[in-house]
Amino acid sequence: MKLLDTEGCVTPEESRTHIRIPFELGENCERLNLRFQYAPKKLENRERAIALLKESYDLYILPEHREYAAEHTDRHLPLNNLITVSLDDARGYRGACHRHDPLQELFLSRQEASPGLMAGELTAGSWSVTLSLHCIVTEICDYRLQIWASEKEESA
Repeated sequence: MKLLDTEGCVTPEESRTHIRIPFELGENCERLNLRFQYAPKKLENRERAIALLKESYDLYILPEHREYAAEHTDRHLPLNNLITVSLDDARGYRGACHRHDPLQELFLSRQEASPGLMAGELTAGSWSVTLSLHCIVTEICDYRLQIWASEKEESA
């Protein structure tokens, strides 16, 4: 049963922010499935990437190391967008998948779960996914989140 199918678009100004997406899980869920994808992954514009790197050197690198960093910008290319997924149920934290993959197919059930998520009871009620926008380097980055449940067979 489909629980959620949402998409959006984020920009560099939204880097270091979070998007919380609530959904309701019904009774008799045996397995919860999530599919998250975003694109583009890489910033293809080399000149823009180098400009962003040089800006970051002023913020994050000690002054005495900035010249060396500027001479070796290729070590940090390509620049990538990074959006990660966390999951909460009505009781709290159910895990986080802080992966660099732009396509993630995740699941959890009572007995097992994708790495980063915690297996256990799939309690009916309010759940939420949090998308952490660690870094958006492209002008826009589109995402899509799909969530669906597999229900138990009804007894006759």
